[in-house]
Amino acid sequence: MADDRTEGSMKKMKGDVKEGTGKLTGDSKLQSEGKADKADKAEGKIQNAVGGIKDAVTGKDKTDS
Repeated sequence: MADDRTEGSMKKMKGDVKEGTGKLTGDSKLQSEGKADKADKAEGKIQNAVGGIKDAVTGKDKTDS
């Protein structure tokens, strides 16, 4: 799996976790940070997609290391 896919997934997850934790705990500051990380989440989605395209072109699939 391409490094882009791993990095992209991690960036997206970071924003999701912050926002979700903020909602769950009622921490408005953390929730706001998660919402502010929408750019990181979008960047993560794009990076993951680029990694998927690279994997398709090189013939690697998700289970390859």
